[in-house]
Amino acid sequence: MKVKICGLRTEEAVFAAEEAGADFLGFVFYGKSPRHVLPEAVRDLTRHVHRAKTVGVFVDAAVDEVNVIAEFCGLDLVQLHGHEPPEYARVVRRPVIKSFRWGDDFSVEKANAYPAEIVLLDSWREAAAETARLEKPLLVAGGVASGNVQEADELFRPYGVDVSGSLEIERQKSIEKIREFMAAAKGRGSEGAG
Repeated sequence: MKVKICGLRTEEAVFAAEEAGADFLGFVFYGKSPRHVLPEAVRDLTRHVHRAKTVGVFVDAAVDEVNVIAEFCGLDLVQLHGHEPPEYARVVRRPVIKSFRWGDDFSVEKANAYPAEIVLLDSWREAAAETARLEKPLLVAGGVASGNVQEADELFRPYGVDVSGSLEIERQKSIEKIREFMAAAKGRGSEGAG
């Protein structure tokens, strides 16, 4: 199972996440988020990444801005976390992770048709039966933590999980929590079918 750790803002947290085995490192470019980082900071942080894929998280930003920031920071993927239509995703110059929220606008047909390489489903607990029909790799998110990552894996057999807030103490990534989560997530040795 793949792990995406999102909302990284410090060199220490980036190093700990990669060292612990995270597959994707997420950086939030949404100004209203408490985990927001500036492109200049992310460019510096990604210089320390050797193995994991870097992901920029955007919410309804102008597509030109997304492409410029992705290029400037050397991002591997772009995560669209707003209400971006399929036409928008088609002009993003990086592979796309599209976030859907269960119960809002999620439908398997819509997710399968969306021009994204990976589908991220927030608020995952209610969605297991429906998502079995997904044809794209699935990342589950929304409350994933060390204590329930095994449950998420057993319910979905996902491509991976996306984790952020459960790894924080007072809005800062905890190195200990990153290591604890990665041990729980990677220790089972299961590979999701996606």
